[in-house]
Amino acid sequence: MLERSGGSVAALAVLRGAQGSKLQVALGSSGKPFAVPQREVQLICALPAGVDPPLRLGELPWGLVEEELNGARPARRDLAAAWLFLIEPGTEPLNLADWSVLVYGDDSPACLAAGWLWLHGPQAWFRCRHGLITARPLEDLRRLRRDRWRRQLGERRLQHWHGLLRARLRIEPEDLAPEHQAELADLRAWASGDTARPLAPELLRGLQGAHCSAEPGAVRHLLVDLGQWHPHHLPSLERSCWQLGFSAELEAEAERLLLTHEQEQPGDAERLDLTAQRCVTIDDSDTRDIDDGLALETRPDGRQRLWIHVADPGRLVAADTPLDLEARRRATSLYLARGTLPMFPTRLSHGPFSLRAGQRCPAWSIWVELDEQGGVEASGVERSWIRPTYRLSYGDADDLIDLAPPQEADLVALHTLLTRRRNWRLGQGALMLDQPEGRIRDADGMPQLEVSDPGPARLLVAEAMILAGAVIASLGQEQGLALPYRSQPAAALPASCELEALPVGPVRHAALRRCLSRGHTSTQPSAHFSLGLPAYVQATSPIRRYADLVVQRQLLALRQGSAPMGADQLQALLNDLESPLRQAVQISREDQRHWQQVWFASHPGESWRGLFLRWLRPQDGLGLVHLEALAMDVAAECPAGSEPGNGVMVRVQDVDPLRDQLHLVASR
Repeated sequence: MLERSGGSVAALAVLRGAQGSKLQVALGSSGKPFAVPQREVQLICALPAGVDPPLRLGELPWGLVEEELNGARPARRDLAAAWLFLIEPGTEPLNLADWSVLVYGDDSPACLAAGWLWLHGPQAWFRCRHGLITARPLEDLRRLRRDRWRRQLGERRLQHWHGLLRARLRIEPEDLAPEHQAELADLRAWASGDTARPLAPELLRGLQGAHCSAEPGAVRHLLVDLGQWHPHHLPSLERSCWQLGFSAELEAEAERLLLTHEQEQPGDAERLDLTAQRCVTIDDSDTRDIDDGLALETRPDGRQRLWIHVADPGRLVAADTPLDLEARRRATSLYLARGTLPMFPTRLSHGPFSLRAGQRCPAWSIWVELDEQGGVEASGVERSWIRPTYRLSYGDADDLIDLAPPQEADLVALHTLLTRRRNWRLGQGALMLDQPEGRIRDADGMPQLEVSDPGPARLLVAEAMILAGAVIASLGQEQGLALPYRSQPAAALPASCELEALPVGPVRHAALRRCLSRGHTSTQPSAHFSLGLPAYVQATSPIRRYADLVVQRQLLALRQGSAPMGADQLQALLNDLESPLRQAVQISREDQRHWQQVWFASHPGESWRGLFLRWLRPQDGLGLVHLEALAMDVAAECPAGSEPGNGVMVRVQDVDPLRDQLHLVASR
C-alpha cells in the first residue's frame, strides 16, 4: 500500500509495478491504473511475503473501505495527548507507524491508512514532511485557527451575498461585508456602462446563481430588484457633476449671496433704470429660472423700440469664484423628464438671478428699432434695472395675442414687430422648420406626453432671442470683440420642385434638415445659414448656459474700458466647455430615449399613425418615421420601397427600458 501526496493530490494506492522512473499504481477503491513519479510516492505498508498485489484497496489482503477510512477520525483527546508529547523540547519527530501507535494504539494497515488520510486532511495539529511527523507550535495553531475562522466567516458571508442575489429582494448595502459592498459598487459601475474592468470570478458565479448575464441591461434589472438602481436612473448621469449636486461649501456660498443680493454691488449705480417699463416674461408654466423678458417703448417721435431684457447673474457671481468655476464645470443646466439639474444652485437660479414679476431685477437690456422691412435700424446694449410687470405662460400669451384686448396692446405690437423681423430673415434665406414637438415627462414615475405647438407666443419669444443674438454679434463685430459666435456653413438644399413634391410639414422639414451642416462655435464671426444672419451669438440664457454668461462679461469689460478676453483666451475657455456640453447632450438624448421607451412600454398593443421620412439604414430596413399624435420622430423597421410621405402604422414589437431596447415596426 502506497501514499501518493505530490501536488494537490492526497490518495491511497496499491503498487502494481515499476516502469523506468515511474510506478504503476491502482488508485483507491476504484483501482484506476495510474503512472506516478517515484518521488511522489511513499510506502505505508508492505504486502505479506508471497502475496500478489490486489487490484484495488478493497481487496485482500488490505480490505480497506475508503469511506470507513475517511470517517476514522482520531479521538480529540488522543490527538491532544500526541501533540503535547511531540511539542516537548527535544522530542524527535515520529514516523507514521509510531505516530499511529501513539494516537490509535495500533499500527495496523487500517490505522496507518486512516491516520495518513487524516494527517493530509484539513487538520492543523501536525506537520507531515518526508514521512516524519512533528507538532505545530502553539503560535502556528492559533494563527491557523484564526485563518480558518476568517475563511469560514468569509464563506458564510459569500453564501449570504449570493443568496441575496438569487432571491433578488431589496437589500441594505451597509449590512453587507466590505468586499461585497465593493462588488455592489462594481455592479453599479457595470450597469452604468463602465465595463472596462472585468467582474470578479466569485461575483460572476453569484450572477449565474441569480440567472443574470454579465451585461449592463441585465445587471440593471438585478439592481432594480435589489433596490440599488432606480428604474429611471440614466447610466450616463452616473457620477456626473449634475448627479453629485452642489457641495455644502457651494450651497453656503449661495446662501451668502442670497442674503446680500439686495446690497449695492459694483456698477449698480450706473445701471439704467427701466423699472417703470411694462415688462412681460413668457415661458413654460413650470419654469422657475426666468432669464428673459420683453418690453415695448414708444419713443417721443412715435417710433417703437423693442427691449429684450436678459438676467444678469454676473452681478453676484464673479469670474473664477467657486460658484463660477462650478458653473463652468457644468457648462449648462440639464432639463430632463424628471426635472432640472441646474448650472447654479436653485436658491439663486430661482431667486435673485431670475427675472421675477414685481421684483427689481438686474439685467442686460438690448434695445432695437426695426425698419419697415424688419432690418435693424438702430440698437444698443445697456446694464439696467427692470421690474417685470407680469408673467405669462405660452398658452396664456397665445390667447392674449389672438384676442388682442386693448390692455394688451404692447404684447400685440411686440408680436407684429417680431413677425416683421421673422419675415425679414425669411428674405435673407432663413429656414423656418417650426412644427409641434413632443416630449415625454415624468409624472410621479409615469410617462406623460407633452406636445409644444409653435404658437405665436413661442415664435415671438424665439424671434426676440434670435434678434438679441444678432444685435450682440453685430456689436462684437464693430468693436472687434471676441465672443462665442455661432455659425453654420451654407448648405445645398433640394431643388424647389423636389421640395414641392413633398408634403408640407415634418416630411419636407426632414428633407431640409438632412442637408444642413452642424453649427460651430468660434471666436470669429461667420454667417449662420439656417438663421439667415451674417453673425449670431447665443446670449439670452446666462442662468442656464455658461457661454452666455461669458458674453455678458465680455460686454462688461468693453463698457468699463478694461481688457476683455482675447480670442486665444476665449477659445481656450470654449474648449474647456466642449466636454461637459457633449456630455449634457448625451444625457439629454438618453433621457428622452429612455422615457420614450417607458411610454411605449406603458401602451402595449397600440398602434400609431405615422409618416415615413427617410431611410436610416436601408440595408437593415430601418427608417425614420414621424408619429403625428406624439409629434416626434422615431426609428422603426419599415416596409421595403417606402418613400418620403408614405403613410404607415407603427406598433411596438419589443421594448425594455432598462436594456435600452425599443423595436418598432411600421406597416402600410
